[in-house]
Amino acid sequence: MKDTSQTRSLLCMNGINYLVPFILITSCFALWGFANDITNPMVKAFSKIFRMSVTDGTLVQVAFYGGYFAMAFPAAIFIRRFSYKAGVLLGLGLYACGAFLFYPAMLTGSYYPFLIAYFILTCGLSFLETSCNPYILAMGPEETATRRLNMAQSFNPVGSLMGMWVAMNFIQARLNPLETEQRAQLSDAEFEAVRDADLLTLITPYVFIGIVVVLMFVVISVMKMPKNGDKSHSIDFFPTLKRIFSKARYREGVIAQFFYVGAQIMCWTFIIQYGTRVFMLEGMGEKAAEVLSQKYNIIAMAIFCCSRFICTYLLRYINAGRLLALFAMAATLLTAGVIIFQDRMGLYCLVGVSACMSLMFPTIYGIALDGMGDDAKFGAAGLIMAILGGSVLPPFQAKIIDCVEIAGFPAVNLSFILPLICFLVIIAYGTRCAKD
Repeated sequence: MKDTSQTRSLLCMNGINYLVPFILITSCFALWGFANDITNPMVKAFSKIFRMSVTDGTLVQVAFYGGYFAMAFPAAIFIRRFSYKAGVLLGLGLYACGAFLFYPAMLTGSYYPFLIAYFILTCGLSFLETSCNPYILAMGPEETATRRLNMAQSFNPVGSLMGMWVAMNFIQARLNPLETEQRAQLSDAEFEAVRDADLLTLITPYVFIGIVVVLMFVVISVMKMPKNGDKSHSIDFFPTLKRIFSKARYREGVIAQFFYVGAQIMCWTFIIQYGTRVFMLEGMGEKAAEVLSQKYNIIAMAIFCCSRFICTYLLRYINAGRLLALFAMAATLLTAGVIIFQDRMGLYCLVGVSACMSLMFPTIYGIALDGMGDDAKFGAAGLIMAILGGSVLPPFQAKIIDCVEIAGFPAVNLSFILPLICFLVIIAYGTRCAKD
């Protein structure tokens, strides 16, 4: 007789318990969450340190998410040729190398070496995400795969919260208190002294996380890990691509993921600019306004984290596509509030958007890869490449923000029309999938 209790279990299949491998791989979700959300506030930090525009500062995001795009399919080929474990280990290695490169970048006193370090770091993250997401899907019965991925992804914002907290307390709060206008008035020698001190403050957390990543590399390398899904090592690159992109649910899922990641990064990156404007209108100084805005960013991430656990539970009872569409509708309404309100009410709406976004990445991912089997390795790569949305869309929002004011309306408010459009795309995808 079939063991229905095993079939229904999240982490048991065919008599194998995947709890320990699940915990180790889920820890990697927290590690890349840390990297993502210590980086978002760096757009503002680098803009101030190097006296650049917001648009120039978003090159951090271009380099960061460009690494995801560049390495996704190479990662899939590597994983197909070797294994999920090998992909995880290479990802951790590149992550650590990128983090350690922040030290020589600091010694140059230049902005662009940091972009190279970010790119290498996120090449590692691309390997990690391309490996870990389908690995988690494979660690149990297929019918519970989306719930299992939502559970693992629930620990991603735990790392994100830590990244935000470190950014606020060990970077933003310790940077030189000179405001942007005051820095512009410094002589070259004074500017270089302030810049070098700020860069030393900025790179320290990255060096420490590099050490943590090396330790995780050692632990996973010595552990015996399952070979889930490693049924074929043949590449068959173009036939596989043709096969997976012929499926509308997958093809449209890649598009939806592109717009979701773009919306997420825009909402989390520019909450600093949005909140800073609100608090400075209330009479607060620029640095105090930035630090307080980051606290709101942390609150948003805490809500995101709690909401993801709730959504994992709701997926037991509600169709994934339908729940995705409902949350995207709520995000659209809240984003409209971000645009319309010019006081703290708009900021509260922006914080609330995070509760709606919590479901989106893993659910789009799970729906798109449903039933793909061994093709999930290449399918995962396409979905990770879609993270390019976090590189492409924020600079457009930054250009709007740099306008300061448009037709008498705050440009930072109007810039959130871009995330609103992204959520409309996700509504369409969720609605379509709910009908399948």
